Amino acid sequence: MNYRHLTEDEVLRLKSQSCLADDWGKVMVAEDFVTEFVHHTRFSGDVRLGVFQSEFTLPGGIKKHSGLRHVTLHNVTVGDNCCIENIQNYIANYEIGHDTFIENVDIILVDGLSKFGNGVEVSVLNETGGREVLINDKLSAHQAYILALYRHRPELICRMKSITDFYSNKHASSVGTIGNHVMILNTGSIKNVRIGDYCHICGTCRLYNGSINSNAEAPVHLGHGVICDDFIISSGSHIDDGAMLSRCFIGQACRLGHNYSASESLFFSNCQGENGEACAIFAGPFTVTHHKSTLLIAGMFSFMNAGSGSNQSNHMYKLGPIHQGTLERGAKTTSDSYILWPARVGAFSLVMGRHVNHSDTSNLPFSYLIEQNNTTYL
Repeated sequence: MNYRHLTEDEVLRLKSQSCLADDWGKVMVAEDFVTEFVHHTRFSGDVRLGVFQSEFTLPGGIKKHSGLRHVTLHNVTVGDNCCIENIQNYIANYEIGHDTFIENVDIILVDGLSKFGNGVEVSVLNETGGREVLINDKLSAHQAYILALYRHRPELICRMKSITDFYSNKHASSVGTIGNHVMILNTGSIKNVRIGDYCHICGTCRLYNGSINSNAEAPVHLGHGVICDDFIISSGSHIDDGAMLSRCFIGQACRLGHNYSASESLFFSNCQGENGEACAIFAGPFTVTHHKSTLLIAGMFSFMNAGSGSNQSNHMYKLGPIHQGTLERGAKTTSDSYILWPARVGAFSLVMGRHVNHSDTSNLPFSYLIEQNNTTYL
């Protein structure tokens, strides 16, 4: 896009509309820019503005014209036909795409050089470390599996980490991006976050150091009360209702909500988590947990359904949280089931009761593991 300087007449009109600038010479505008829809705006650093020619129709039928109202911009590029208003603090170091709507936000900024969640080490499976997976935008379940479990191949792990480091450094920037057709409403702090096209963020509390890889075909939704730190969220995912994520990778089309909390965990495509908690888990595709009092910890799961109150322990109290376990694909845990890691449960098996004897039934799929008097029966 070609930009030009403001004319003297445009500067006077902006001043009459309660606009300020540290240096009007650093405010560049599109060729067809008009001042009519810019009010109570402060410009700082290098600012580039597109045109404001269209309207947004909001739920309930209210219409708002694109423009800038009650906002401070510092080193920001605003695309065509954006509506940005009521920013309590400021927006700093961002490139904003076209047709984006931002309203009632506390602060949006990039502070220093950021990798936007790429290269974050997630201590999956073993809470004390040693099986870290470096998350990135392109992470697949296959790559993560090798990084976590092939520690007996140190040269392979080193090469894979160097590839991730190269990607992370390549995409590092001191300027963030907010894509086209994005909607951000009634949101708290957004810091060092890259936001893809058609993303919808409404009522989110805090987003810090991450990438939201939304697109037109599979938009991402982040809803009320969500808190995300050191994260990557893939396309088509839906995170809502007070979910809390720390150092997590969220794969495509995942759904997390109803106060679900997760830390140091990987969720791959089509996982669903509600009400419970995850810590240091490797959740392969279609891992599902719906119920309260359900803790998934230090385990590898896929195509798995966790019953209410399902729990595992990854330490035996003297040695610390160093153990891990696997429920192979298609496993199911019943209500109030318990497994003391290390253990391995065969594919398509049912786990019922409290199992403390470190069973390995990987050669016996389609089994029922039943406990009586602290003894596991198959």
